[in-house]
Amino acid sequence: MLLTQLLIQHPSAIVDIVRQTPAWVAGLLAGLLWLGFSAVRTRNLHIGRLVLMPVAMGGMALWGVTSAFHGAGQLAELLALWLICGAAVLALSWPLRAPHGTRYDAASKRFHLPGSWMPMLLILAIFLMKYAIGVQLAMAPELAANAQFALVVTALYGALSGLTASRALRVLRLAHPRTAHLVASRA
Repeated sequence: MLLTQLLIQHPSAIVDIVRQTPAWVAGLLAGLLWLGFSAVRTRNLHIGRLVLMPVAMGGMALWGVTSAFHGAGQLAELLALWLICGAAVLALSWPLRAPHGTRYDAASKRFHLPGSWMPMLLILAIFLMKYAIGVQLAMAPELAANAQFALVVTALYGALSGLTASRALRVLRLAHPRTAHLVASRA
């Protein structure tokens, strides 16, 4: 990749790249870091807060696909690929349980979640991927028409979106009445 080669041969180029980055990107990164750091500590969340991260990250991934490939004439196919890859990851992770120590309190309608660095890793993966692809396309706009590049990028966005949604869905299952007895037996 052009960006990787540039940074290997001229590591100082990262300074110029960051300087040319719009200021709002730093604000977005700060918000995403706040979201990621909030997941590091044990907390009690309402359903709205629980789904905030997968919705935000799914939105960022979709934005990544549409902003990179909207003019390439294959956007509908790429969006379908994003959805298929995300759904495949969800299907593969469906049998997995919620993270150890996760509980649902029906009285307060809140989920007790142990702290984890995994959400932060997923947030950074999606953000850095979006950033790097944006830089790559700014340096070589013709890549947007490269089908192989578009397929790989879209599949990665879809898989990361599926991973992000997977954890939230596994936690949400704890609130379902049929699984309440399983939650009590694990606690």
